[in-house]
Amino acid sequence: MNDQDLAIDAQGIFKTFDYPEKVDILRGLSLQVPGGSSVAIMGKSGEGKSTLLHILGTLEKATSGTLHLLGKDPYNSGMYSVRNAEIGFIFQAYNLLEGCSVIDNILMPAKIARKDVSKGGKHYNRALMLMEDVGLLHRKDLAAKKLSGGEKQRAAIARALCLSPAIILADEPSGNLDHATSKQIHDLLISLTKKENKTLVVVTHDAELASLCDLVYQLKEGKLFLQQKEPVCIS
Repeated sequence: MNDQDLAIDAQGIFKTFDYPEKVDILRGLSLQVPGGSSVAIMGKSGEGKSTLLHILGTLEKATSGTLHLLGKDPYNSGMYSVRNAEIGFIFQAYNLLEGCSVIDNILMPAKIARKDVSKGGKHYNRALMLMEDVGLLHRKDLAAKKLSGGEKQRAAIARALCLSPAIILADEPSGNLDHATSKQIHDLLISLTKKENKTLVVVTHDAELASLCDLVYQLKEGKLFLQQKEPVCIS
């Protein structure tokens, strides 16, 4: 595979925490994610899945190893600008501004990037389109605190796509939701990222969500192991 085809290229990633005692969480793992593909990372709690996702998203730095995003070293290319322009985050806890409207939450990445978010503008119109895609257009002016859990995660997905980043990183995106709502979020996340040709890396305990991704890895003892995908029977 040509390195230019890779959205994410992480090599020899180690992560050690020294407090309260020394613990090696990631032990020289490597991960290559082709542009436009979807990858699920599974594993037991405490194995370091979220830590790995944070490293891939430059929210946390590896103890050692190299990371290239879209062919660039983010630490030598303006980390904050790369993160804001090229990476969209989706968290289990939604991380919405509860007192702000749905549209203001979705526009937040554009506001942080100091883009024009006035009505009728490019970013405002994209926010409207994304709200329609996730079924929240009728909730546009409602405060986020009044949304259901499923609606909050829909808003979080739309927010992650606001600036049309190349890479979407999702950390247990349905962990707080019931099974029926989770399935809706899974289908929405996969279909929307495919529609927009985004690269998706999702950390999850949910085998159903993992089965929808192109590749599935198991994180165990600090290393990644590619899994043979199996069909999931849903009763």
